[in-house]
Formats: sequence, C-alpha cells, structure tokens
Amino acid sequence: MTASSAQKSDLGWSQVRETVRMMTLAVAQIEMSMKQGEESVDTLAKAFTTMAARIQVIESFAQEESIEPKKILQQCEAVSAEMKHTIMAFQFYDILTQRLSHVSHSLESLTDLVGDSSRLYSPAEWLILQEKIKSKYSTSAEHDMFDMVMQGMSVKEALREQNDNKGEDVELF
Repeated sequence: MTASSAQKSDLGWSQVRETVRMMTLAVAQIEMSMKQGEESVDTLAKAFTTMAARIQVIESFAQEESIEPKKILQQCEAVSAEMKHTIMAFQFYDILTQRLSHVSHSLESLTDLVGDSSRLYSPAEWLILQEKIKSKYSTSAEHDMFDMVMQGMSVKEALREQNDNKGEDVELF
C-alpha cells in the first residue's frame, strides 16, 4: 500500500485507498483492544484467585490461638498489592471500552462520508474525517497507531511497532 494521504492530494489520491486505510485503522484498534482486554481479564482472574487464597490463609491464622500479628499483616499487605494489580487491570478494561467506542464512532463517520456523494471524492473531506477521528483519541498509543496506519503501515506492522514501544501510561485512581 502506497503512502498517500488526503493532506497531500495528488493524481494518486483515491477515496478507495483512504477508505481502506480507515478500515485498517479500525481493525488495528480492535486487535490492539482485544489483546489488552485479554491480558486484563487474565490479570483479574489471577489476582482474584490469589487474593481468595490469601484470605483463606488469614482466616486460618485468625483461628489459631497463638498467631503472631506480623503473619496476618504480611498476608494483608500481599492482598493489598494484588488489589493494586486488579485496579490496573480494570483501568486497561476502561481503555479497551474507550478504544472500541472510538472505532464505533470512526466507522459511523466513515459510513456517513462514503454515503455522501458530494463529499466522497473530496480529499479535504477525508482530511476532516481523519482529523475528527484522531482528535477523539485519548492515549499516545492510539495517536501512534493512527499515524502509522495513515502512513500506509499494515495492521501487523503497526501492532508489532506498538509492542516494541509498549508502555501505556496508566494512573491509579
């Protein structure tokens, strides 16, 4: 796929190519979201299992007559650490739903443009669409994905690049 954009419209510009790029972007966003969603669910499952096991240990300690408070405190600190992992996993789930919402809005806007013959063949309208889509993104990973796909990178290449530059900024509540 050649790297042509609505910003530099020329004889090689094509609304079909722009449509393909926008669809490629949607696929990339969905795949990135699914991967991170799966990781979040795995993290949650492991964390809840670990916390449940630690709570059972705390319960058994509490039933002993000669238990040292230090042992209970250590288990409570471990449960607290697991809770932080679950909070982060929930935040990644929030990012997942935001991304899928962005994909939905992007596809809706793309449908509107493609369905309007007065705008379909206008590079300026495609540029407006692309800027509208990019402006909705809230993470640097989404902005980077947008730029890579708009430059003609395939979904696999863009995802590989995202994995190489991994490190989504997440703040705890």
